[in-house]
Amino acid sequence: MDQDLLAQLRDSARDLLSRDNHATRVRDGRGRLPSGHEAASWRDLAAAGWLAILLAERDGGLGLDLAAVAAVAEEIGRSLLPEPFTAVAVQAAQALSACPDSPLRAQLLERLAGGRLLAALAWQERAGQQDDDPIDTRAEADGEHYRLHGHKTFALPAAADLDGWLLSARGDAGWLLFWLPAGLPGLTPSYSPGIDGSMMASLRLEQVTVPRAHALADGDAARDAVRQANDASRLAQSAELLGVARQALALTLPYLASRQQFGRPIGSFQALQHRLADAHIQLELAAAGLDEALEEQADPARLDSARVSRLKARCADAAIGMCRLAIQLHGAIGYTDECDIGLYFKRALHLNAWLGNAEHQRRRYRKLRPQIADAEPEAAATADYPRDADWEAMPEDDFRRMLRGFFSSRYPPALRHPPRRLRWHEIHDWYLTLSRQGWIAPAWPKAFGGMGLSPARHLAFIEEQERHGVARAPDQGIVMVGPLLIRHGSPEQQQRFLPSILSGEHIWCQGYSEPNAGSDLASLRTEAVADGEEFVVNGQKTWTTLAQDATHIFTLVRTDPRARQQTGISFLLIDLATPGITIRPIATLAGHEEFCEVFFDQARVPAANLVGGLNQGWNIAKALLGFERIFLGSPQQAQQALAQLAAQARAQGDFDDPVFADRYTRLELDVADLGALYKRFAAIVRRGEALPPAVSALKIWATETYQRISLELMDLAGEYGSWADADPHAGQAPALLFNATPASIYGGSNEIQRNILARHVLQLPA
Repeated sequence: MDQDLLAQLRDSARDLLSRDNHATRVRDGRGRLPSGHEAASWRDLAAAGWLAILLAERDGGLGLDLAAVAAVAEEIGRSLLPEPFTAVAVQAAQALSACPDSPLRAQLLERLAGGRLLAALAWQERAGQQDDDPIDTRAEADGEHYRLHGHKTFALPAAADLDGWLLSARGDAGWLLFWLPAGLPGLTPSYSPGIDGSMMASLRLEQVTVPRAHALADGDAARDAVRQANDASRLAQSAELLGVARQALALTLPYLASRQQFGRPIGSFQALQHRLADAHIQLELAAAGLDEALEEQADPARLDSARVSRLKARCADAAIGMCRLAIQLHGAIGYTDECDIGLYFKRALHLNAWLGNAEHQRRRYRKLRPQIADAEPEAAATADYPRDADWEAMPEDDFRRMLRGFFSSRYPPALRHPPRRLRWHEIHDWYLTLSRQGWIAPAWPKAFGGMGLSPARHLAFIEEQERHGVARAPDQGIVMVGPLLIRHGSPEQQQRFLPSILSGEHIWCQGYSEPNAGSDLASLRTEAVADGEEFVVNGQKTWTTLAQDATHIFTLVRTDPRARQQTGISFLLIDLATPGITIRPIATLAGHEEFCEVFFDQARVPAANLVGGLNQGWNIAKALLGFERIFLGSPQQAQQALAQLAAQARAQGDFDDPVFADRYTRLELDVADLGALYKRFAAIVRRGEALPPAVSALKIWATETYQRISLELMDLAGEYGSWADADPHAGQAPALLFNATPASIYGGSNEIQRNILARHVLQLPA
């Protein structure tokens, strides 16, 4: 859907919803069976076109898609609108729309679009029921009529003037979907109050007689209509849950800034800031998942049920978690009915439970989407692969098959899924293979020798690399120096350095951290003094990854010791063969020499290697930190670890254990949502925009997801997890855990990243 039109729809929804205090309406309406389409508020929704959003123009609707529904539903979540938008405008409307053409269908849709029909879909008969589970309600043909008997429950909406129900039943030849007007003999509704103040209906059917013309769909068409209606509703629920969560956060932040304890705003307490940062991460994951779903499946008829279940599980957890935290941070007042936070909490609980809660959705996802590692995906069978092509025009399935074929035929089998960072002598042949192929820099523009992949294609490239177990090469030049020079370097610097990165002639490492200047990078002391056409560099860098294999280092140096911390820093490119430079490797906990100290003693560096101007290094450094954090936030390592976990579990038969299968599914969904969040920030990079501070959320989630998977792999290894060497029984569990452990430290520790989110994104007080 056009983004301008979507923004207008969102703005108009916000304006319409702001005209009334819906929290007060929710309180006033509790315990009463509401009126439906006779209410002025329902007429307002109909006049705004909300009831016709998803209906085709031929059916009297607006012909919009689920992106429009999500925009409205999110605003409804923010405002607590009590009217049953999702139950009628999405669930009932979609069930009707999916039925074959008939005079009754046309009449019902025309009335629904105009706000003159209040209808509910009654399909569920027991808690935990899935859309395609067997149903007990029977429909027996009797001449020109059907006789129905059975029961339904959890039907929404429940209203005093409901016009009728769309009801599923089992006939002799399979499913049937009926229209049952209210008031039919033998049709007895009963009502139960919902936790959020709404009402839900149960139906008892005892020899209810309806004409054959009231059977709107049969067989697979009836079953598919129910599934499509429910999945579209789950997506709308997800958007509403996201709106609930965002409003709960919006209500909490000013309270934390104003509430004083111990002479300070409580929002300045780091413990509270970090809890809010974690809640914010969950909201961002939910929003990214919703964006991804709408980008790929905005047509209700093409919804992927597994993706919808994944989305609802994340949004429900995010909303309930945010509301619970909001109550806690409001203190005792948050637990009273006078505080609106409680109303948002109840709405989140209701939305979570209706149509299957988060736990139910995870089980449904597992049923519909077996683990991706169950079978080797198909690869393209060819001996020749193009160096260049219109990658975006190539269908994604073909692009992925091509990559699989290339990795299968060219990547050394002995290097698949390594448990540690490989040294240059181990991986340089593969680096050169990619370089000769023209695929070494997937995200660089083609004008600079890259593949020019879009974020979606770049993510596919990474996913296929990880699926095959391709090791990470020394790639600081590819992922950091190259993008930096493309944006900030001079033409001479681009000509001098970029081709050498692509060819593997120059291998780069990063010179940022120093003793006592790790996360507090602005306090660095390594000094560069101008001397004619050169800088004289003295100082020390530490935690420099694989510096012993590098030919060059990009580094921050202090060029104005009298300026305040950030303003006296410059960015230098340094050849490590320069006299006066000494490199000392450092052994890690795993016993590998992955890090180094680099000492500069009167090292003379050409002034032409200064990037971005004198004393302008801090802004460039922040941009590079963004590049680093998006790289550290790549789903790459988590996907590789998950593939190892799946392979080990399959070999041991652990997927037969429902407890393990549940834990694995949670991790699989965490990785999938990480991919959605990564796409968001990758798109920013591709547009040439500066990464915002919010990218810290990506780094936190990626590294901590990687750690959770590695711990699960250790649990799976059992006693073999104590063995130092890789073993067929343990896989590479200890090595993977050692590799994952420092992931939350480098690139700025995750505690610092949470501080960034709290201060610069959530605007909490210092």
